[in-house]
Amino acid sequence: MPVYEYKALDAAGKTITGIIDAGTAKEARAKLKRQNVFVTKVVEAGEGVSLTAEVRVSRLVWRVRRQDVVVMTRQLATLLKSGMPLVQALSAISEQLEGYPMQRIVYGVRERVNAGQPLADALEQHPKLFNALYVNMVRAGEAAGALEAILLRLADYMEATQRQRTKIIASLIYPTLMLIVGTGVLIFLMTFVVPRLTQIFSEMGQGLPTMTKILISISDFFASWWFVGFLAVLVVAIVLIHIYTRRGRGRYLLHRLRLKLPVAGTLIRKLAVARFARTLGTLLAGGIPLLRSLEIVRGVVGNEVIAHEVGEARDRIAEGASMSDELRRSGEFPPIVVHMVAVGEASGSLEEMLFNVAETYDNEVETSTNSLIALLEPLMIVLMGLVVGFIVLSVLLPIFEMNKFAR
Repeated sequence: MPVYEYKALDAAGKTITGIIDAGTAKEARAKLKRQNVFVTKVVEAGEGVSLTAEVRVSRLVWRVRRQDVVVMTRQLATLLKSGMPLVQALSAISEQLEGYPMQRIVYGVRERVNAGQPLADALEQHPKLFNALYVNMVRAGEAAGALEAILLRLADYMEATQRQRTKIIASLIYPTLMLIVGTGVLIFLMTFVVPRLTQIFSEMGQGLPTMTKILISISDFFASWWFVGFLAVLVVAIVLIHIYTRRGRGRYLLHRLRLKLPVAGTLIRKLAVARFARTLGTLLAGGIPLLRSLEIVRGVVGNEVIAHEVGEARDRIAEGASMSDELRRSGEFPPIVVHMVAVGEASGSLEEMLFNVAETYDNEVETSTNSLIALLEPLMIVLMGLVVGFIVLSVLLPIFEMNKFAR
């Protein structure tokens, strides 16, 4: 059902704005009229036209972020835990989100719940925000009568996942910035500075050192259309590779290659294992059956190779095999993970063991990332120093030879 943004006057003559869902704009006006307000404007939200400056800014600058979903989930759990009815809790969250894109989503969910739909079905209408894991957890919580506990568990899960992602991104900001700045400076030197310096040597007609000749050749390449053509070919190649690896066999091969990369491959595997363990543990703790949990985990684990093995394991577990044996058979899971899962299966504490695996590998990922960044930064500095040193020597050597001949 479409969602409309409206502007109206209440009984006191005060201007109010908000959102409402209805089949047509006429139905939206009738619905608002029954709320004793005088409607001055109604615009469908999907048209991209906003009613207030605040909403216009939000449309241009803000999008619904993962963090918005986390906050909404925790707030909803807190309100339900305090004894507030579900529809009233959704209304309170919707009012608090006024002017934010997330408000339309929450309002639509509230209207569907108010019309008699289960919360899980209402959330399922927005798959980009609420994935299969989220919807199935909510459905299990509704069935068990423990929705607030499930929502709190979901919020903890999403916060842990977001925290891990944020740490990795924060660690990569500085070396990435160094790489961009260093590359920009190098292109500037080769395109504008070095040609003017080497032109003097070329006009003198004397023999130049090998280093200087190499520098002149590199500079000519950067300053010519060959460089532009090279960049164009590189961009086209990247786009074609991206298209090929978006799905199917190409995506599987790319993810297989990632796992085999030196250093980075180990880190990627640890990330995937941590995501597998945390997601599966969260689903099992929420009351989702093992086979259904594995099916959901397969879609969110983040690596096609491991996802394929999870799918294979699920099929064999359905035939009576144990999960630890199937993880060992795949060869994609570290032995320590297999042993911890086996202990969890034997003791009946599989969820707890999976959470321990996730925490262990989260710590290992953080430690490995910090160590890699600590090693990468000085290497980049040394590399930039070597490049600058090569340029300086290539420029100075002819000058030294000129002074030698002058004597």
